Amino acid sequence: MSGILFFLARVPRESFGLTFLLFSMAFAGMAGLFFLAGEKLSFRNVLFAGLLLRLAVFPFAPQWSDDFVRFLWDGEMLKIGQNPYSQTPQEWQKENFDPENAYLNQLFDNLNSPDYYSVYPPLNQAIFWLGAKASMGFVWNGNYTLRLILLLGEIGVFVLLWKLLMAFQLPTKRIFWYWLNPLVIMEITGNLHMEGLVLLFLLASIWAIQKVKLGLSGGFWGVAIGIKLLPLMLGPSFLVYEKSRKSAWFWVGTGLTTLISFTPLFIDSSWVNFLQSLQLYQGKFEFNASIYYLLREVGYWIEGYNTIAFLTKILSLFTVILIWYFSLKRQPKSLLELVDLMVLIYLVYLILQPVVHPWYILPALGLSVLRGKLTFLLWSSGAIFSYQAYGNPDFQEQSIFLILEYGLVVLGIYLDYFSKKMKPHRHIEVT
Repeated sequence: MSGILFFLARVPRESFGLTFLLFSMAFAGMAGLFFLAGEKLSFRNVLFAGLLLRLAVFPFAPQWSDDFVRFLWDGEMLKIGQNPYSQTPQEWQKENFDPENAYLNQLFDNLNSPDYYSVYPPLNQAIFWLGAKASMGFVWNGNYTLRLILLLGEIGVFVLLWKLLMAFQLPTKRIFWYWLNPLVIMEITGNLHMEGLVLLFLLASIWAIQKVKLGLSGGFWGVAIGIKLLPLMLGPSFLVYEKSRKSAWFWVGTGLTTLISFTPLFIDSSWVNFLQSLQLYQGKFEFNASIYYLLREVGYWIEGYNTIAFLTKILSLFTVILIWYFSLKRQPKSLLELVDLMVLIYLVYLILQPVVHPWYILPALGLSVLRGKLTFLLWSSGAIFSYQAYGNPDFQEQSIFLILEYGLVVLGIYLDYFSKKMKPHRHIEVT
């Protein structure tokens, strides 16, 4: 698998045919190892195998995403004492253009969103600042620094998943679904997305509950929110779970870490521009969606134009309603049932979103390892179809690839939630 990933990391996303072939081979390799593995695995051997796969993609620049350029740009702004939320890159470059600053000019020329304020929360900015400090005028240095931070985070994810699987007496080879998954390796280590750190702190929060350290659990959840905002939607699950609901320390820990994480947004009213970019992102962009695309076609039929502004508001409201509905209906009694609810909340959110990049599913994939659910595992295999769009000059998506991807998702939903043959999960509470 390491040889396959070594070549895959060098293939540009525009070459979809080769990308799909190599990715499928790597995914088949992961599946083969899972089925061949025995029940008793060596912690060191599995850890080493996953690290070897990640090191195979370590030397190469991200090929599937150019988001890393904005990461380094925001970090450079912080390094020179500028607020990354106060101006768009276009505005800053117009006022401060220096033909001799080749590094900043190189970053600016490769930005995919020069006209938008940063949408990355302050904790992300701290990581970007570390990348900028280490760059010394070279993109490679910045990339390697960010990659090393994410690799350390991935090791933490592995350790926590292993400990939780052992604590709940679950098959440890399930860890292959995340640790050896080519989508995880390519999107986090390869393309420098922060979802691995989100998963790290969500697993840390679950581990802390299992250890009856509720204040620490709330703190870890707060850090996860500080990295990506999205884990905030898990709030209803913690509210209906008795241990976290009744623990004042849990909510103190959450409140303190969240407050500290977002305090920088109140400097120079940065939160105004931050929220503006989030609203623009939510109401303007669309990519790799499912239900949203179906409703968009209905909108074209009725109104004659793209009703994205209306649809995103309706779907957001419906998402909130469904999250509360499933939280109140399920009322998790055990920690595993809480994890199960978290996975379902992620599924509801992603199915209703207008933008679903492949890396968005990774926290839910990691959580689903603890429940043995197949939906996000199948989605991680089908998410590669979304890269077909980059093979076209105008990034046009083709319906057949969307059908293939979401066909796998529907299959997973059926197997996990509707199949009569599905074996009941054991509910074990370890304290």
